[in-house]
Amino acid sequence: MILPFLLVTACRDDADRDWTTQEPSFKLYDTTLGATVLYPTMADNPFLLTWDDAPAGSGTYSVMVSSTEDFAAKVELAKSETNTLQTTIGALNTAMLQAGLSPYSSQTAYIRIERGTEVSNAISFTVTTYPTNGPLITKPTAGSALVLDQDNPDAVATTIEWTDYTNYGVSVSYLVEIAAKGSSTFYSLGTVEDANSLAVTNLAMDKAVLRTGAVANVASDIDVRVTATTASVGGTIVKTSDVVTFKVTPYQLESFLYAPGAYQGWNPETAEALRSATSNGIYIGYINYTEPNSEFKITTARNWDNSYGTDGGNTLVYNGGGNLVAPNAGYQKLTVDTNALTYALEAYSWGIIGSATPDGWDNDTDMVWNSTDNVWEISSIALVAGEIKFRLNNDWAVNYGDNGNDGTLEDGGANIPITEAGNYKITFDMENLVWTKTKL
Repeated sequence: MILPFLLVTACRDDADRDWTTQEPSFKLYDTTLGATVLYPTMADNPFLLTWDDAPAGSGTYSVMVSSTEDFAAKVELAKSETNTLQTTIGALNTAMLQAGLSPYSSQTAYIRIERGTEVSNAISFTVTTYPTNGPLITKPTAGSALVLDQDNPDAVATTIEWTDYTNYGVSVSYLVEIAAKGSSTFYSLGTVEDANSLAVTNLAMDKAVLRTGAVANVASDIDVRVTATTASVGGTIVKTSDVVTFKVTPYQLESFLYAPGAYQGWNPETAEALRSATSNGIYIGYINYTEPNSEFKITTARNWDNSYGTDGGNTLVYNGGGNLVAPNAGYQKLTVDTNALTYALEAYSWGIIGSATPDGWDNDTDMVWNSTDNVWEISSIALVAGEIKFRLNNDWAVNYGDNGNDGTLEDGGANIPITEAGNYKITFDMENLVWTKTKL
C-alpha cells in the first residue's frame, strides 16, 4: 500500500520540478559582442562561443538564447558537433529577436549550451538589437476594393495601416507609396513619424493613382508599400514592407500623358509625365533633354498601346506619324493639346540665385524637376548666411521672392533670408507658389 503512494509522490515531484533551472554541469566561457548596440552593417561580423566538453552523454550541442535567466522561453541559435561555435552577429540578432528581445531597446540576453540532460552555465550581456523585418500592412487587405468619391475630395478615402516597432523608444519615419501592380515606379501618398497609419483623402489618392497610369472610372490593381527609416549615430536602417495589391477606382479630376524618348531610353514606365490638372485636354510637362534634336513620342499610358506621333511639324497624329523632336538640349516645357492635336516646346528651367549660394548673385544654381511631387527642387546645396531668390531661365524677367518670409512666394517679391549656414534641400512649387527649405 505504501509503495504506490511513494511512486505517485515521486512522479508528482518530478513533474513539478523546473527543469529550466537545473544546475550546470560544464562551463561556457564568457565572450564579447564587440558592441552593445547592434546594426545591420555588423550582420556578417563573427560571433564565437567556446565551452568545455559535457561530462556525460554524447551527441550534438545546442546553443540556446533566452530573454530571461531561467530559459523558460528559449530559442536555438545553432547546433555544433564540437565545443565551439562560430556564427554571425546577424544570426545572433535574429535569435535574440525570436527569443523576445525588442529592437532598439537595451535588454539582457542569456546564452547557454545544452546536450541531452546536460547544461552549461549561462552567460549574459546587455545588448540593443536591430529589426530584421519591415512593417506589415494590415489595411488595405489584398484584393479589397476602393471607389473614390469625387464629390468629397477632402474626405478621407481610406487609412493605410501597418504594424511595426514604433514603441521601442526610437523615432521612426514611415513613407507610404503606391504603384501600378508589378511596377517598380512608386508614388508617394505621404509620410508620418512614429505612427502606424496614414489617412488619405479622395483627392490625394486620386492624384497618386492616376500618376500610376490608371484610367478614370476603371478599377485598377494598385500595389501599396510602407518603408520604415530610423537614423542614429550607428547608422540608418531602412526596412520596406511586402506590397499589398488592392483595387482602386479613380475619378477624372486630373489626368496624365507620358513622353518616352531617347533622353530616358524609350521606356514608357519611367518616362516623364505630362499633367492636365483638370483633364481639359491641355497637358504640361518639363523634360530635361540630354542632347539636341532628341526624339520622343507621347503615350496615353505607361505602355506603347496608344501613342501620338507628328506629321513633321507641330501637329500630332494619333497612333501614327513620326517621332517628335526637341531641337535644344536642357529643360524644355512641353505642352500637348489633345483637343487641337498640337504640341509646343520652349526653354524652361528654374534656379536659385543670391549671396547665400555658391555663385552669389552672378549665376543661378539650377533646380531639377520632380514630376512625382510636382515641384522644382535642389536635393542638396551648401548655403551661407545671406539671401536667395528664384529665377526662370537664368533671367530677371520672371523672378519670385517671399514678402514676409512666410513660405509663400510673390512675383518680384523680397529677397529670402538664409540666416544659418549649412546644407539644405530647397523646393519650389510654381503651381501653388510656395517654397520650402530643409536643413540636412
